[in-house]
Amino acid sequence: MDAQLLAFVAVAAGMVALPGADFTVVVRNALASRRDGLATAVGVAGGLVVHTALAVAGLAAVLVTMPVLFRGVQLLGGAYVLYLGLSGLYAMRRRAAAGDGAGAGSEEEGTGGTPAGPGRALRQGFLTNALNPKAPVLFLSLLPQFVPDGAAPLPRTLLLASVVVLLALVWFPAVALLVDRLGRWLRRPRAARVIEGGSGSALTALGLVLVAGPLLH
Repeated sequence: MDAQLLAFVAVAAGMVALPGADFTVVVRNALASRRDGLATAVGVAGGLVVHTALAVAGLAAVLVTMPVLFRGVQLLGGAYVLYLGLSGLYAMRRRAAAGDGAGAGSEEEGTGGTPAGPGRALRQGFLTNALNPKAPVLFLSLLPQFVPDGAAPLPRTLLLASVVVLLALVWFPAVALLVDRLGRWLRRPRAARVIEGGSGSALTALGLVLVAGPLLH
């Protein structure tokens, strides 16, 4: 049995399950509908496929070693996360102004300002992950540690990267289905406001951090 592979699976599972922008967007969209939540989850996994391809091709190394390019990706990713957060906060404020009974949690408008439709949800999940500037660093710093001495780097790296994508395809749809199952309670006006405000604030704060990072350097 490959002990290094098992250790990597455990580490990667912890990283994938760690709450972040991906988790927040999946939860928010799952409150709009099961379809949107699952589409967002698939989009997140699609973003990981992009990072996997970049790492295997060696482009991630180029990105990390070129500060200007890396900071540009940071700004772009931070701006998108910030946009999602502010959109959620604006939708919460609009809902409060219109009254809880006006379309609360309706599938036409979605919850938390999330546009209804799996296509948009898929795009949101994909961009949230693909524009994450920390992912290339993570892949470059973590994957080589689990390549045994004497092993061919490319097949091993492909295997490890595939494990990360597979874990994401299990974890994020499970989160979406759980949120949908609990939707009866989570979609209540008071709970919806708390979730909208919490997710919007979390994404806004994360976006500000990501945008401020490259600007302060």
